Formats: sequence, C-alpha cells, structure tokens
Amino acid sequence: MIKKILVTGADGFIGSHLVEKLIEEGYEVRAFALYNSFNTWGWLDTLPQETLNKIDVFTGDVRDPNAVRTAMEGMDGVMHLAALIAIPFSYYAPDTYVDTNVKGTLNVLQAARNLNTKRVLVTSTSEVYGTAQYVPIDEKHPYQGQSPYSATKIGADRLAESFYRSFELPLTIVRPFNTFGPRQSARAVIPTIITQLLSGKTEIKLGSLEPTRDFNYVKDTARGFIEILKSDRTIGEEINIATQKEISIGQLAEELICQINPNARIICETQRLRPEKSEVERLLGSNEKIKALTGWSPQYTFEEGLSETIAWFRDHLDQYKVDIYNI
Repeated sequence: MIKKILVTGADGFIGSHLVEKLIEEGYEVRAFALYNSFNTWGWLDTLPQETLNKIDVFTGDVRDPNAVRTAMEGMDGVMHLAALIAIPFSYYAPDTYVDTNVKGTLNVLQAARNLNTKRVLVTSTSEVYGTAQYVPIDEKHPYQGQSPYSATKIGADRLAESFYRSFELPLTIVRPFNTFGPRQSARAVIPTIITQLLSGKTEIKLGSLEPTRDFNYVKDTARGFIEILKSDRTIGEEINIATQKEISIGQLAEELICQINPNARIICETQRLRPEKSEVERLLGSNEKIKALTGWSPQYTFEEGLSETIAWFRDHLDQYKVDIYNI
C-alpha cells in the first residue's frame, strides 16, 4: 500500500499542484523544497493553511545525495519532479542542468534502490522527442536533444530505465506534454502572454509563432501522476500525459488577445527566438497508453483551463516582472 509519498520539486508549479491533490486524496506527503536562507517554500507558501498543516516540508537540494536519502527515509514512494526546466537558460548554464537534472535524478534512484522504495515516478518532458517525426507522438518515438535542457532530461530518463532493468527498481517514467495553469512562471508562453495583456500592454512580445504544442491543464497533469502511481501496470513503462490536441503559439496568442484585450497585437522579438535547429516545431502527444493503463483522461477542456488560468493571474499579477524577459 502506497500512502507516504515524497514529492521533489514540491515548491514549483506542477509540484505544488501535485502536493495539493495528493493531500486531497488522503496521502501522507513529504514535500522536498529547495533550501534558501529566506525560509520560503515557493508556491507551497500560497496553499491554504489547513492544507499546509498536513504537509511535512523538507528543505534541501536534489544535487546533494545525503539530503535526498534523508528525505526519502520512511517513504513508500517518491515522485521526482525537481529539475531545471527553462530552455533558454539551458543555453547559458548547461553544467547546472547536468548537475540538477542528471545527477539529481541519479541521487533519487540510488536512494530508492538502497531504501527499497516501493514506487518511483521520474518526471520526463515532451521536449525529449524534439520536433515530431510523426504524430501523434507515442512513447516509441525517437529522442532528439534539441537543447541542453532536453538532452539532460533524455539522460535522466535513460538512467531511470537502467535502474529498472538492472536492479528491478519499481519505476515509471512520466512524460507530461506542455503543462499550463495557475502558479506557472513567466518563462512559459501562456503566462508570458497573459501577464503582458493583463498589465495593459498592447504590443505582446513573443518568439516564433509557428510551433505547435499539446497543452495540459495542470490539474489534469497532477491527476495523471496520481493515476499512474495507483496502477501496478505502469511499472517499467514510459507514459505520456497529453491531450492529443495541438495549437500553434500564434493561434494561442490570438485567442488570449481576444479574451483579454482585442486591441493588442503581436510583436516578434529577436531575443525570444531560439536557434533554428533548437526550436521544437511540433508537439502533439498520444494519450492512448495512459488511457489503457490507468483511469485517466483529461477532465478540463483547453478553454476551461485558460479561463481558470486567466482568473488566477488577474489576482496575482503583482508577483510577476512583466517588463523583463524571463528566460
């Protein structure tokens, strides 16, 4: 019986939603948050006090094996979400991405093996596939490291696979496609557009408008993790969480402009463009496998997710530096 769960990256966007959902479903949760001298717990600080009272918060750094092992002691399972994820920043700091995404994952795997952890979920990303070679992208699609970020995630995934095959670690690689919703950082495209529009700007600065993405609403993503955890059929598998629908960045921007400020227009800003061979032009994921192995299917339409997201950002706009390009 899996009841005690450690969530790494619990202070982040998806992690905080996952912690909230786990508590709602009756799990005992230890939340691994990145240590800092301000004693802040990221987005966990914004959860209702009654929820926060039920969470065992552990501060540390996934790059430190002792911290990871200590946090995992006494846990039935671990959901490993801690990672550096911003693609543009990975161009500047690839060493840090290797340390966090590859070595951090290795620390979790080693601790899980030594502690006989019953379930391990390692978080991947749709970026490991690169530009779609066919659609919908299923779990057999080839990998292509089109940024240092995606390369480190490919490395982490393959390490995870090796621990399942070499040591029979009860592990699943969970691969969400582009997740959006409340609490997301402005380095992601949907918050970038929404925050510029809500601040009253009429020239919305973006990079390339042609790429397409498969957007998951964060509450559906969190529920996907939990459904994967609940099913023993998912052990040893790599599983997409996707809607199997796509929209271009340009279409997305026009939809948000229509909803928030129809007088705004899009400006393509050079510094936001990725190197040509690094830009992932198309992501459209298959969700057939997760539907076959679990009880998951999306509960939110894209429009419903956008509506909730816009409403949240209206109330929290002061937490975002709208005038600064967030890489």
